[in-house]
Amino acid sequence: MLRFLLRRTLGAVVILFLLSVVTFLLFFGMPRDPALLICGKTCTPANIENIHHVLGLDKSIPEQYLTFLHNIVLGSDAFDQGPCPAPCFGYSYHTNEAVWPTLMDRLPTTVSLTLGAAVVFLVAGLATGLLAAWKRGSLIDKTVTAGSMVISSMQIYFLGPLALALLVYQSHLFDKPAYHNLTSDPASWFSGLLIPWVVLSTIFAAQYTRMARSSMIEQLQEEHVRTARAKGMSRRYVFFRYAWRGSLIPIVTIFGIDLGSLLGGAIITETTFGLPGIGQLAVQSVFFSDLPLLLGVMLFAATMILLFNIIVDTCYAFIDPRVRLS
Repeated sequence: MLRFLLRRTLGAVVILFLLSVVTFLLFFGMPRDPALLICGKTCTPANIENIHHVLGLDKSIPEQYLTFLHNIVLGSDAFDQGPCPAPCFGYSYHTNEAVWPTLMDRLPTTVSLTLGAAVVFLVAGLATGLLAAWKRGSLIDKTVTAGSMVISSMQIYFLGPLALALLVYQSHLFDKPAYHNLTSDPASWFSGLLIPWVVLSTIFAAQYTRMARSSMIEQLQEEHVRTARAKGMSRRYVFFRYAWRGSLIPIVTIFGIDLGSLLGGAIITETTFGLPGIGQLAVQSVFFSDLPLLLGVMLFAATMILLFNIIVDTCYAFIDPRVRLS
């Protein structure tokens, strides 16, 4: 197990390095100069040259990238804004604020949105999927399958504005979604994220319903399940004791990827509802050609995805005894 974890961790570091290189190079392919965005319309060539020097944009691309890696690992005291402790992603070109504290300030919003929606879509998706598999071929199964296909074909940028129009602006049943601190005002925290939770979980729940149903039906055809039934075990016991655990493997795999991706920023959901999370920060970094912020968001999101992939792989042996990690 330890060798497996070390190997996966090393692979994750290599992937993060390659991702940072690709993102860094893509930024320099953009047609806009960050100095022009910072300086404004009344900028002079002397001001642009000074900004290039302050931001290090007058150096070669390899020099800038090596400086970037050095700052992440060891931090830096070379910024005019002051010391930047590791992990130092520099200072935003647009807001002139340190990138890492900015990410940490936005993280509670993204975590609240992700975990709340994950609980809803995982419970709802698994429950309806198992129900459809249990009632396979019945009207319930056909209704659940058809409904999940219809819902999964919808998109958040359609359901989000529709939910806002019906529940907030017309009926006034809910306040406009917003993030409130959980510890200071739990009630406002819950009510402010309720609509985004429902909208985000609706799409995912439909997908998990189909996945759970197909995985469960596949497990029911396995030899060990049929052997258990042949020995006289009840259908209910075999369903939940044998088939259920085996069907979790593909579900846990996809759940780990989805959870890591959402923790890296639910871009469409946060933008639709105006939630100040990491996803909204990613959109702003692209819009303003903010290289430090863009690299920080990208590497943070990639780290979340890789971390949860490793966690999921280590959970396989505990979910299904037939799976063993070498």
